[in-house]
Amino acid sequence: MSERQNLGPGNGERHNRSVRDAPGDEADRGVTAPDIGPSPEVERRAPDSPAKLPARAWRAVLKGSLREFKNDELADRAAALTYYGVLSLFPALLVLVSLLGIAGRSATDTVLDNLRQLTPGSARDIITRAVQQLQDQSGTGSVMAIVGLALAVWSASGYVAGFIRAANAVYDMPEGRPVWKVLPVRLGVTVVLMVLAVASALMVVFTGALARQAGTALGLGDTALTVWAIAKWPVLVLLVTIMIAILYWATPNARVMGFRWITPGSVLALLIWLVASAGFALYVAGFASYNKTYGTMAGVIVFLIWLWISNLAILLGLEFDAETARQRAVAGGLPPDAEPYTRPRDTRTWDEKDRQRLADGL
Repeated sequence: MSERQNLGPGNGERHNRSVRDAPGDEADRGVTAPDIGPSPEVERRAPDSPAKLPARAWRAVLKGSLREFKNDELADRAAALTYYGVLSLFPALLVLVSLLGIAGRSATDTVLDNLRQLTPGSARDIITRAVQQLQDQSGTGSVMAIVGLALAVWSASGYVAGFIRAANAVYDMPEGRPVWKVLPVRLGVTVVLMVLAVASALMVVFTGALARQAGTALGLGDTALTVWAIAKWPVLVLLVTIMIAILYWATPNARVMGFRWITPGSVLALLIWLVASAGFALYVAGFASYNKTYGTMAGVIVFLIWLWISNLAILLGLEFDAETARQRAVAGGLPPDAEPYTRPRDTRTWDEKDRQRLADGL
């Protein structure tokens, strides 16, 4: 747990709700004790939407996000997520290539063309080479998809498991859910993200000759195809934002303000990721000397750095949403330095040490 400064409105008196006095039998049954986190009265007075927060609250959110990004050691956690991301990427690509194989080789080629435009420098070579190898080794698309799906989901869920731990650290909330409750979340989020990723890939594929054929079959003219060619990119951005929002909502052991398709943090994460990826691509193309330093490993190093930057952006967005939740509670009457500032989803696996740390506000 990281210490937090008084950034928001309200009295400055130190306020910590006692979690040591929470009824043990309630915690054993997984029932959240009533004195953990903001009271129902605070929740009732808190704004329904982040848009209703005052300007000074948003200044506190920004300052708190930058400070807690360092205190929660999110740069190190982004590196860990990069490791899990590498392990998850290629099984996920296996399923993607297998599913696209049903539509024919041209569909996969279209995805490769777009990947070459969207990924920076040598990173595109790593991804496109992997996709091409999977494409060359694949047999019947549907068979490969069925065979690889279980392995891909489990392997890709390692990233979600790492994100769960990072999200709990961001919200300063110990994990209280038992394994049988966390595992469905881990696998369920993974499946949802993979489905949305496949949908995004299919949107990218549905262009050019394929789009014209579909337009002819549906009786659509060139104007409709032109509109689709432009509109699919904002829709794709929206899908990615929703994927990030699902991660933010489902993973932490903290009750956030219901699921929202778009959150301030998910939008911020996407914007930072787009800008950082473009900047990193320019740096690699014009100024970096990775080939001289790393030789044949240069492409791998560039790819790993790009993944790390991507995870930095996602975790910063998560921290931004967490600080928004804090300021929402502060607006409802919770003292700015109170811990925890959200209610836990489950306390079943908490021990006395977890309760003591929360009681001390550490």
